[in-house]
Amino acid sequence: MPAAPFTWLIIAATCIVSFMAFGRPGWMQKLVLWPPAVTRRHEYWRLLTSGFLHADMQHLLFNMLTLFFFGRLMERFFAHYMGGAGYVLFYLGGIVVANVPSYLRHRDDANYASLGASGAVSAVLFAFILLQPWALIFVFFFPLPAIVYAIIYVGYSVYMDRRGIDRINHSAHLWGAAYGVLFTIAMEPRVVGLFAERVIHPHF
Repeated sequence: MPAAPFTWLIIAATCIVSFMAFGRPGWMQKLVLWPPAVTRRHEYWRLLTSGFLHADMQHLLFNMLTLFFFGRLMERFFAHYMGGAGYVLFYLGGIVVANVPSYLRHRDDANYASLGASGAVSAVLFAFILLQPWALIFVFFFPLPAIVYAIIYVGYSVYMDRRGIDRINHSAHLWGAAYGVLFTIAMEPRVVGLFAERVIHPHF
């Protein structure tokens, strides 16, 4: 597999910013998505910078491992159409698009804050699932067909978002996943037919 330099660059940048913010609460407060700061002080950069922050090492590790395994594959795909820089813009767009609904929903909520790369990582993952619906994805070492995982993931995210009983931004997961699918289709409409054909004819 090619080196996938842009995926490595994203992982490195995310790890550096997250590590630096772990020991610097001021950094975290300045970069996290805190909607009132966007609404009242027009600090729009938070819609992007929050995607480079993580709550803890487990949060960071989970997102970066997912990006490592699927980002390298999708970088090759996107680079064919718009180059490596285009893949980076796709990823950064995933952060922003996933965050905007959360911002609009909580624009005046001083008790709400969101961080993490999950929205963009979901965009990469679901773009992959669109191309390889029957590829096996290992969830806690248990193999699942990608399309089955996608159904479970979306259903769980919708359920947990409606309940709102934890501090995870499930809305960002959903919007990121939708963005990944729609962006890929807009870039290469033929993937719709390819997806349908592969779903009808499973190949593991």
